[in-house]
Amino acid sequence: MNITSTVFKNGETIPKKYTQFGEDINPPLQFLDVPEQAKSLVLIMDDPDVPDYAPVDVWDHWTVFNIPPNISMIPERWDVEGVRGVGTRNMKEYSGPKPPDREHRYFFKLYALDVMLDLQEGVTKAVVEKAMEGHIIEKVELIGLCKPQ
Repeated sequence: MNITSTVFKNGETIPKKYTQFGEDINPPLQFLDVPEQAKSLVLIMDDPDVPDYAPVDVWDHWTVFNIPPNISMIPERWDVEGVRGVGTRNMKEYSGPKPPDREHRYFFKLYALDVMLDLQEGVTKAVVEKAMEGHIIEKVELIGLCKPQ
């Protein structure tokens, strides 16, 4: 399985358009070689490089679960096919990068699961991760970078 984007490569800068310094819309993503036995996909975007003064250790930008496993392309401004969780800002929508202090890494994590998660819209990433335990078939990630503008 693989996750890629047509607008940045792994380890490269996320274009401004997809950050809070720009239009704050999700970048296009491609999901390749999803395992045939997958019943659902989970997409999580988070930032582990938060400053020491932040109220959390990892900033959660986007959590979507129960994505149909036949989804292979997520366009810009994706009208989510799946169930939205909430991020650190308590938003269900994509919340793009906006590092306050230095260049940060943003991890787009894709999980293939052997189940659909029995969770309601608006749960946190932690709740989704707990529900995924024992059900992950495969996990891949794409890392994008962003620095203050």
